[in-house]
Amino acid sequence: MPDDRTIAAKPSRPPQDNVPQSGHARETLLEAIRAYVARERPVPPLGVEELRVHTDAVLKEMGMEAKYGDFAAVLLNNEAWRETVAAIPYEKRLLLLPKCLRDDKGCPASFDDIGLLCQNCGRCVIGDLKSQAEQLGYAVLVAEGSPVVMSLIEAGRIEAVIGASCLSVLERVFPYMEAGAVPGIAIPLLRDGCVNTSIDLEWLWEAIYQTTEDQSQRFNLDALHQRVNEWFSREALAEAIAPRASRTEQVALDWMAKAGKRWRPFLAVCAYSALSGDHSLTREADLRKVAIAVECFHKASLIHDDIEDGDSERYGERTLHAEHGVPIALNVGDLLLGEGYRLLAEVDVADAQKVRLLRAAAQGHRNLCLGQGSELAWMREPRILPVAEVLDIFRMKTAPAFEVALSLGAVLAGCDEQVHAALARYSEALGIAYQIRDDLEDLRSPAREDLFNGKRPSILPALAHENVKAEDRAVLCPPSSVFGSEVESAGWRLMEAYKSQAIGSLIALKNANLKGLLRRVIARMFNDFEIMGCCDDPQTRRAAGRE
Repeated sequence: MPDDRTIAAKPSRPPQDNVPQSGHARETLLEAIRAYVARERPVPPLGVEELRVHTDAVLKEMGMEAKYGDFAAVLLNNEAWRETVAAIPYEKRLLLLPKCLRDDKGCPASFDDIGLLCQNCGRCVIGDLKSQAEQLGYAVLVAEGSPVVMSLIEAGRIEAVIGASCLSVLERVFPYMEAGAVPGIAIPLLRDGCVNTSIDLEWLWEAIYQTTEDQSQRFNLDALHQRVNEWFSREALAEAIAPRASRTEQVALDWMAKAGKRWRPFLAVCAYSALSGDHSLTREADLRKVAIAVECFHKASLIHDDIEDGDSERYGERTLHAEHGVPIALNVGDLLLGEGYRLLAEVDVADAQKVRLLRAAAQGHRNLCLGQGSELAWMREPRILPVAEVLDIFRMKTAPAFEVALSLGAVLAGCDEQVHAALARYSEALGIAYQIRDDLEDLRSPAREDLFNGKRPSILPALAHENVKAEDRAVLCPPSSVFGSEVESAGWRLMEAYKSQAIGSLIALKNANLKGLLRRVIARMFNDFEIMGCCDDPQTRRAAGRE
């Protein structure tokens, strides 16, 4: 029989072997985890590997079997997020309940394409949970893994999730929550199956009512990115750089305003906002100078790259040197470099902090040139490089731009050397992953031939060369576009490995705002959010129009 605080539909399903069935055992484990979190202070969001290390330590302390690892991991992740969730207003929370808590025999509820439409019939606990949570201000969904959840979060309408589900569903949903750095508390179901299961109701009510008087605010990345983009309109740039622009400055302004994702200035603003807690960007004038400087450096490097690589098109238009000639393009590129350093020199900070800003930019500029130098040396005698050498070029050429952006934002916020070192590791792995992804995307674009015609080093021919038999390598020398899907798969795996390395570097950060925001940036840059089809309930699959 379940203990008196466990709610179960009848007849109940078999208990999950990896979930403690005794209420006393669950409470003992929870108390041990709370003590551990209070002592070790793990900073969320916790990745799978980081979570596993903490969970193993707790189970070892308690002498519990390893089979309870997943259950313990859920509880530990809950405790890491508990203070954050408690500080979020009820109106910004979502309660996500599983349909399997209903009485499947007598439930009169219908389904729409989101989930179950509860009729408050009183046959199960769902109606009571839903009505009380809604009175508090919660949004409530009776669904598992609905894609609408991430949509609500990304739109800024929801800042935290309280959810109940079986361990298998929590395992599948966790990557989405972790990738989005979504504060959440999950209550694992105690029995297998998609109907007639049971839950520790006391834990669920405790999570629902958890609160503090503080009202924190989750960063709205969409709004932040949009605000940064507004700084790069032609008019806004003219105001910041050259209100009475000469002909040379007009060409530079036109180039700066051309389409782009603005990831680098966005990263600078993210780092500053997270570390300073300045959500409303009260120091917008200085931050704007830093962000525009970052983009000046980036756009200057693109002008020079296009000349050195002989490219005639960028952003779907003619490159600057193709439009205006090489001499003018070189001069505009050099002008933008000077503008970047001028803007940094005009930031209103103490001299020592200004030196740190200029040093970070100069070091990134130097590393970028060394990386480009390696690529230019290769272009004189193109050959298939070993994978390690291609990655070294990516490390020197792509990663510095990310590091400069993050470092400048962090320095403006007054970061210490520990944060700076963590950002350097993050930027290196992020830059490599980003460049590998570019190579993979070029396979589906007109730029495909650039991977094989000796215009630039690419990871794909390198992987192909290392993954074919020695007698077949002649096919790939000179580079050829003929290789199997195995090589493309290897490229995606390598990209994921460096993404994981970037995520792992965040473990060193003790600022939860920065750690969570940078984790979400990875998900945003790599489009990690997909449809979350989780529930095994056939009725739900039919309602959603899925087989």
